Amino acid sequence: MAPDAALTARHARVEAAVVEACRAAGRARDEVTLIVVTKFHPASLIRDLAALGVRDVGENRHQDAAPKAEQLTDLPLTWHFVGQLQSNKARAVAEYARVIHSVDRASLVSALARAERPLDVFLEVNLTDDPGRGGVAPGAVLPLAEQVLAHPQLRLRGVMAVAPLDEQPRAAFARLRGVSERLRAVAPAATDISAGMSNDFAEAIAEGATHLRIGTAITGERPPRP
Repeated sequence: MAPDAALTARHARVEAAVVEACRAAGRARDEVTLIVVTKFHPASLIRDLAALGVRDVGENRHQDAAPKAEQLTDLPLTWHFVGQLQSNKARAVAEYARVIHSVDRASLVSALARAERPLDVFLEVNLTDDPGRGGVAPGAVLPLAEQVLAHPQLRLRGVMAVAPLDEQPRAAFARLRGVSERLRAVAPAATDISAGMSNDFAEAIAEGATHLRIGTAITGERPPRP
């Protein structure tokens, strides 16, 4: 069965916008990985996305992601975990996710290092003044990076953040880019930046984002949360 026409159209629109944003930034399209965030959507939608060529899928709740990953083992997908992750669920998430975008504390680093296979990880940076938000403060990124680098099982890819609601996205992503540059001083291979969602991915691309986490602009409105 062919993918839903509306889903196909949304995916095409976003893809065209990513191409244009890359052109405007003087970057090549293949420098940017498009992760489609499918939280609350059924496995059937991910199967349709795969038919459209999507290979990178993002989920933010283990209890939702695990059964979907189990149902879709026949597809050539890379699963990205993009939500807050409890240390006691780290090994279970690592059974299907290849990339963890939300590492923000030493206990989670230790838990992920005990996984049975290598993992790619991003350090989540809190760009707000609210310490209750997910992510590590910009000034604490380097010590956390050193802890990741101590574990050969973990590959430090770079930094991740969400733009604060009360700040222009471009300015927030510029600050994240600065954090990325400081990180590369101690981890030269950690060149990636996971930033940009449905409403601000063009600004993220302009500031060097290598991984976009786009949900509703492609998937449409989420079903009611179970």
